[in-house]
Amino acid sequence: MLVIKFRHACVRIEMDSGAVLVIDPGIWSEPRALAGADAVLITHEHGDHVDVLRLAGLGAPVYAPADARIDGADRFSVTRVVSGEEFTAAGVRVRAFGGRHATTYRDQPVCANLGYLVDDRLYHPGDALHVPDRPVETLLIPMQGAWLKTAEAIDFANATGPQQAFGIHDGQINDYGLASINHWYTNEINTNYRWLSPGDAW
Repeated sequence: MLVIKFRHACVRIEMDSGAVLVIDPGIWSEPRALAGADAVLITHEHGDHVDVLRLAGLGAPVYAPADARIDGADRFSVTRVVSGEEFTAAGVRVRAFGGRHATTYRDQPVCANLGYLVDDRLYHPGDALHVPDRPVETLLIPMQGAWLKTAEAIDFANATGPQQAFGIHDGQINDYGLASINHWYTNEINTNYRWLSPGDAW
């Protein structure tokens, strides 16, 4: 499995079989993230996680939460997924976890959100901090959001207990903020943590 980080919350997973699975190609991520994609996973309906126009022209199957309200989703094929469901996307086993987006402010409504465990190895939580009930090899950990506190993200990572963790959801952070959060994550997360620039792979 080769994982390539793109801007913000988007990652491209290239399997040894040649299959390509992309998670959360949003309006801030590079178009090339979707080149040759066999399937796409969408954690939730917000534009920084789903670019409807690009998906409409892609022609690949898209998987999204059953309750997600994605404007323009009638322009491409969407398979609706529920928490706890196991399915195959691009020939890769995926299990969905969670259910709701993290609370942003007081009683403002939250949308559906699913985290995805890919190939029983890599976990992308979307905009929530739901801890899956099984081991995780690689955790993608959010770094910034109106819904997120750094301390909560650290606790989430340590509760998940991955072998390694990589920062995502970083599209609104300047260099000073990035250095600060990376310092906290490096020192407080109980595993090997790294931040990668867009286009870098592991």
